[in-house]
Amino acid sequence: MSKLQAPLVECFSSIQGEGVLVGLRQVFLRFAGCNLNCSFCDTPGMSAVPQECLLELTPGRRDFQQLPNPVTLERVATLLESWGAAWPGIHHSISITGGEPLLYGALLDEWLPELRKLLPIYLETNGTLPEALAPLIPHLDSIGMDIKLPSASGCPELWDQHHAFLELAAMKEVFVKIVVDQSTEEWEIRRSCAMIGAVDPAIPLILQPLTREDGTIGITAQRALELQELCTSLKEVRVIPQTHKFMGQL
Repeated sequence: MSKLQAPLVECFSSIQGEGVLVGLRQVFLRFAGCNLNCSFCDTPGMSAVPQECLLELTPGRRDFQQLPNPVTLERVATLLESWGAAWPGIHHSISITGGEPLLYGALLDEWLPELRKLLPIYLETNGTLPEALAPLIPHLDSIGMDIKLPSASGCPELWDQHHAFLELAAMKEVFVKIVVDQSTEEWEIRRSCAMIGAVDPAIPLILQPLTREDGTIGITAQRALELQELCTSLKEVRVIPQTHKFMGQL
């Protein structure tokens, strides 16, 4: 068992609300910290490590216990083993998420083989750290990576990082997610599709309408369809909002 301890925000059970795994039940292991500062981030304050991590004792019941950070792998694994024994088969996989979990590549290299003995591993990532992804490929089952558009995210252009990341991620089951809003420009979508197509046009693309803090959607239905129409070079393009938001799920 790894002696490395992780700066965690929370560990809980819920349904996946985004991407191609939407609706499936997962264990969410959320790491603190991020290398980006997206304007639409739904987990603000991720740059700092909280003093305490929230661990859900009963899956899906929100009976959280506060534990001091950092947290040991043994504590997390023991919790998930107890869930597997008492509620066998309810979870599809473990979502390794953040923030940006690849900031902790060396730790994940030790943790993931142990966690993968319990459930398949799904990595949620902003797709900008290919050098951290490479050693972890053998420990992953699926990857959901973002392409951060400058218009919607407020981030600088990250095309080279995204392309290098996608080439590695394509070694596993992978899909690409792009948050879009009314400011999204057509050239951004075309460039994203060209990048994905150059790696593999069969990689699914998810256009995710931006959800504002008040729960409203930041793009009209017509504009979302117009953006989808730009993606005909790819084999599978879906428009999927953050379903967990309007269901009241974590």
